[in-house]
Amino acid sequence: MVSLPEIRRRAVAQIPEWPGVTPLLARILAARGVTHPDQLDLSLRCLPSPDTLPGMVPAVALLVDALSRGQRILIVGDYDADGATATAVMVRGLTLLGFPAPGFLVPDRFVFGYGLSPAIVDLAVAQGAPDLLITVDNGIASVDGVAAARAAGMRVLITDHHLPGSVLPQADAIVNPRLDPACPGQHLAGVGVAFYLLLALRAALREQGHLAAAEAPLADLLDLVALGTVADVVPLDRLNRALVEQGLRRIRSGRCVPGISALLRVGRREPERVVASDLGFAAGPRLNAAGRLTEMSLGIECLLTDDAPRATRLAEQLDTINRERRSIEQGMRDAAMAHVAQLRQQHAVLPPALCLHDQGWHEGVVGILASRVREATHRPVVAFAPAQERGLLKGSGRSIAGLHLRDVLDRVATAHPGLLQRFGGHAMAAGMTLAASDLPRFAAAFAEAVTGMALPGLFDEVVETDGELSAAELDLSHAELLCHAFPWGQGFAPPSFDGEFEVLDHRVVGERHLKLTLGLPQTGAIIDAIHFNADLPRLPSPLRAVRGVYRLDVNVWQGRRSPQLIFEYLEALRAGG
Repeated sequence: MVSLPEIRRRAVAQIPEWPGVTPLLARILAARGVTHPDQLDLSLRCLPSPDTLPGMVPAVALLVDALSRGQRILIVGDYDADGATATAVMVRGLTLLGFPAPGFLVPDRFVFGYGLSPAIVDLAVAQGAPDLLITVDNGIASVDGVAAARAAGMRVLITDHHLPGSVLPQADAIVNPRLDPACPGQHLAGVGVAFYLLLALRAALREQGHLAAAEAPLADLLDLVALGTVADVVPLDRLNRALVEQGLRRIRSGRCVPGISALLRVGRREPERVVASDLGFAAGPRLNAAGRLTEMSLGIECLLTDDAPRATRLAEQLDTINRERRSIEQGMRDAAMAHVAQLRQQHAVLPPALCLHDQGWHEGVVGILASRVREATHRPVVAFAPAQERGLLKGSGRSIAGLHLRDVLDRVATAHPGLLQRFGGHAMAAGMTLAASDLPRFAAAFAEAVTGMALPGLFDEVVETDGELSAAELDLSHAELLCHAFPWGQGFAPPSFDGEFEVLDHRVVGERHLKLTLGLPQTGAIIDAIHFNADLPRLPSPLRAVRGVYRLDVNVWQGRRSPQLIFEYLEALRAGG
């Protein structure tokens, strides 16, 4: 257990009064910019028109022409959860709209790397060249890959949500909200862009009298859209909150693909009570595991099958892979945190940017590792592992709020031409490839770029909370309300609170999790709590009181539901305060 970072309570000028909304929830929403009752509406009516996405008109025309000519279509996806769900959405959606079932191809990250490359085009040709190639969650940087595809006689439609570079690929059509800063879909995930394209396509086919397409139930795809949106950790602005909320409602009502139900169940979550965090911490990691350690086709097949027993078998395979991933990650994390501990001993203040590398690390897990170290240090982190190609390193970075990671890498690339062989990403996450011999030069350039772009106070760790909860509010009804009222996530932070508590009992569960029984003297009640990955060696004995930042959650054990505090930060209080 360590000292708490600075706690800053979210300010609310005035708590709005809305019918059916408790003052507590109104205060929480107001602190997140929800100030008008219209913003509470997360129905499909609130979605902006698909025509607001740049490139939609030529993309729809391309697809309408492909349908009329009976052309073969191949979807090229990405090997993460966003890419997998986007692939499934596009395959299912085009089939619903009357297209012959398209094929799909996802690059093996260890062989082909990311995106539509010339090598992937060669593979597509070898498997029987399609007439139209559609990318999902990738392609905006695939200048060479698009050129190769068109040279091979294919037409190319790019759907992506990543930031474009200085040169766009010469595709037949590109749909990417990032091409127009005024587009309301700036924060759509790749799966959201794919879904929006299908909505626009249905509207066009309806106008042309395609009766089957006119009635296509594209809303049935929202369970997949919700999973990909949450798993990709894009900001949950109102558009994304609506997409996620509608997807969650379908999952809870049993109207979802068997694969999502199966992924939730192997993750010990109840589909009937699913919340956004269940998608992010149970379904998403199991889906991602396939792309991290093997290849993503297994995950996509899980999302595409309509056979429930098969979906369960595939989800169990993904769960096994995810357990292997966790084991690998734990060893990597221990090594990384040992390095961070050395840095803390050597420096009064940690360096502004951390660049980590180990010859034994796994290329598919460095992204998770960077995220864990970032959480522990409040620093932008890039973690590297040896690539399949001899002499190269693959890196994955995670940033902190207020520092745009792709912009940092762009600054590095501009100042040091040729240092980064490939890079891409967005504000909070990015990937890169460089020569192993260039790692020291990159580490220095990365630190220099971060220092040059960091605003004052960027590295001061401040934790925002929604204040305190009274003892009367620490009950199951409030826990259920806060869990299910809205989809919480990136950019729309789940409610968190701070407070002091009497410790009645505590024990270690698992290897490093601290389980607590807390007393609430005001009411005489008790409540359970847990602090994951506690700093156990620094745990005082006896432990009589604690102060911390927590979320009020619902714990399910043997069918019984009860309130539980999940501490994000925790420190011991000395006897007497």
